[in-house]
Amino acid sequence: MQRNTANVLMVLGSLIAASMLSSCAEQAQLQVDQGFGSRPTLPAEVHNAIPTVNIAPAKAWPQGAKPTPADGMAVNALASGLDHPRWLYVLPNGDVLVAETNAPPRPEDGSGVRGFVQKLVMKRAGATVTSPNRISLLRDADGDGVAETKTVFLSGLNSPFGMALVGNDLYVADTDALLRFRYQPGATSITAKGEKVLALPGGPLNHHWTKNVIASKDGKKLYVSIGSNSNVAENGIEAEEGRAAIIEVDIASGKSRSYATGLRNPVGMAWQPQSGGLWVAVNERDELGSDLVPDYMTAVKDGGFYGWPYSYYGGHVDKRVQPPRPDMVEKAIVPDYALGPHTASLGLAFYDAALLGKDYAGGAIVGQHGSWNRKPHSGYKVIFVPFADGKPSGPPRDLLTGFLSKDGEAYGRPVGVAVDRKGAVLVADDVGNVVWRVTPAAR
Repeated sequence: MQRNTANVLMVLGSLIAASMLSSCAEQAQLQVDQGFGSRPTLPAEVHNAIPTVNIAPAKAWPQGAKPTPADGMAVNALASGLDHPRWLYVLPNGDVLVAETNAPPRPEDGSGVRGFVQKLVMKRAGATVTSPNRISLLRDADGDGVAETKTVFLSGLNSPFGMALVGNDLYVADTDALLRFRYQPGATSITAKGEKVLALPGGPLNHHWTKNVIASKDGKKLYVSIGSNSNVAENGIEAEEGRAAIIEVDIASGKSRSYATGLRNPVGMAWQPQSGGLWVAVNERDELGSDLVPDYMTAVKDGGFYGWPYSYYGGHVDKRVQPPRPDMVEKAIVPDYALGPHTASLGLAFYDAALLGKDYAGGAIVGQHGSWNRKPHSGYKVIFVPFADGKPSGPPRDLLTGFLSKDGEAYGRPVGVAVDRKGAVLVADDVGNVVWRVTPAAR
């Protein structure tokens, strides 16, 4: 028994060493900005037995340190000392809800040798903390940009993520269900049990566990984003039933339907203020090299198919997926705007306020959680993409950087982004355990 255990450990050690060698051998041949825009550069694929692993190890912010804002901007902590804050929602009275959450137990996700290595990587990234399973409320009563109070708003949830208020009904997307709670304006907590509106794909595999929800402008529909159960359907296409998709829920009847599919991991959703259209930020597939495949944001078309798992960026066939489906590849829609390879672009909000100035009007704010599958790193920042006439109109600009130390350690990792009632930009930092607030610098 001891000999077998030793042999297993030797094999695992060899594989981990091979992984590290792989990450040293393969690296980006393009600048990360070549993977941005409406026509990103898509080079030849790189296939290695062990993928590139280059994660920034999590490290707390040094005392007094904070991210670096764009020129003319300032940043402060709206709240600190949180527990893995991932997603944000601003209530009409200005209170800010923050989902303190992480992945649920997933005994079938990451099994085997590859899973063992993946868990080590996630631990290094600070992503293996136990989920707090709660939503907290931050209140800045005096309007100075710092929350004086933090209360537990909802507890006992199951890896909560997305939130949406329709009238006095607050919808929360747990990892396996869409829930509804009765909300009283100004309340600092809800103790009543929520009503289950709809079951969502979960289970012991549940690879991309985050579920987001957004309400239509007229309050009649909800849109729920659900990520895939794998990288490229390696667990079988049957495991992807109802996944890699956005579903539409009719609030009055409770009925749901598929709205858009072929979206590997759709997370941030937002309504573009000029066009009125629904946009989504999507994490694309891994293990094709440091330069592939760019994450993206795109307008969502009713009934649209966006390629996953059979192809990426329209007709670029992923030969790892068997059997091939040329009929599906032919239908694949090319995304509107690439957000760089492996940037893990999760947060998405459109700027529809005035505080930051006219240069930001209608543009997209994107929280980039940061890469694990690229050398050198990509993401680990918040960017702004200008829009005109409802479409991206230029290259991205950095809004908030400095999440990586000079030694490649992650002081923080931005996830959800939101615009508060005064027009400041809020950023959830799940490694730094802070919600940052970006405003114009004082003159």
